[in-house]
Amino acid sequence: MRTHTSFLWWTWAPPLAALALAAAKQADLFHVEGAATWGFVAVLLLGSVFAAVHHAETIAAKVGQPLGAGVLALAVTVIETSLIIASMMSSGVRETALARDTVFATVLIVLNGVVGLCLLVGGWRHHEQGFRVEGASSALSVLATLAIVTLVLPNFTITKLGPQYSPTQLFFVGALSLILYLVFVFVQSWRHRDYFVAEARNESEEEPPSAGATALSAVLLVGALVAVVLLAKALSQPLERAILAAGLPASLLGVVIAAIVLLPESGAALRAAYENRVQTSLNLALGSAVATIGLTVPLVVAVSLYLGLELILGLDYEGMALLLLTLAVSSLTLATGRATILQGAVHLVIFGVFLLLAAVP
Repeated sequence: MRTHTSFLWWTWAPPLAALALAAAKQADLFHVEGAATWGFVAVLLLGSVFAAVHHAETIAAKVGQPLGAGVLALAVTVIETSLIIASMMSSGVRETALARDTVFATVLIVLNGVVGLCLLVGGWRHHEQGFRVEGASSALSVLATLAIVTLVLPNFTITKLGPQYSPTQLFFVGALSLILYLVFVFVQSWRHRDYFVAEARNESEEEPPSAGATALSAVLLVGALVAVVLLAKALSQPLERAILAAGLPASLLGVVIAAIVLLPESGAALRAAYENRVQTSLNLALGSAVATIGLTVPLVVAVSLYLGLELILGLDYEGMALLLLTLAVSSLTLATGRATILQGAVHLVIFGVFLLLAAVP
């Protein structure tokens, strides 16, 4: 039996320091300028990320799987949505593709980067790992439907030309995305919970934490996630200026936002794969990708309709090709219920191509 460690200094000190730094910036007592300051903020950001992973895993151990895997997925999605909406409202433009860039980057990072690295690390250490095909295929079918309807179909509608939905179409797509996500959560957590729970021999046994420790972790998790949001927001404008100054495409900002908000969940998924808990690893990865579209898109749609903003959702040909390749390879990877380093390597190659084309379209 594994027991959870006590609350060491690194599980609470970095988030508290980050919150204090954010408060100082809000009071105009601190400015994010210069390489040294950037480095300091980045260290606090990473420390807050690792603290969030620790507390999320504590809560997950208490509530059990697969419900525990959704705790961090929901929190990360709230962070991502808040960053997108804040950027949309502060940019002053009437047309934005940031939501599309961030959602697309999240799906590609999760399905190729996170899943690929988890399968590679898990396969290297444990030779071959098994998981439930029913759960993985269910999550992938929901993800594929949401991704195609949200990121591809807008390119082919005729009510409003261009990679956009009309307001009526946008409302219904947002509502249907939310409904489908809620059905997925119901199936994953209650109706067919066994589809997403690995056999006992594949998962390490763990002694649940006490109620007091879980409650304290919940509070500290919220604090750590808020710290990540505030620090990421503080770095967003300097980072955007640096991206443009380097001659890189503006869409790269969406990739950076997605990478930042996925750090906590990626760390938890990688640790689960390393400990031969590949089912938990896939629950975290696929659940976060589904939540990104199922929750982020409806919320962003609601804000855009309220503010009268024009959402650019349709991908270009390059993006559509990468998305379809990712979904096709993912369906093959998850079809057998067994994974080795080969599948991990294939996904990481696609991830490398995605990063290359994000920087050099």
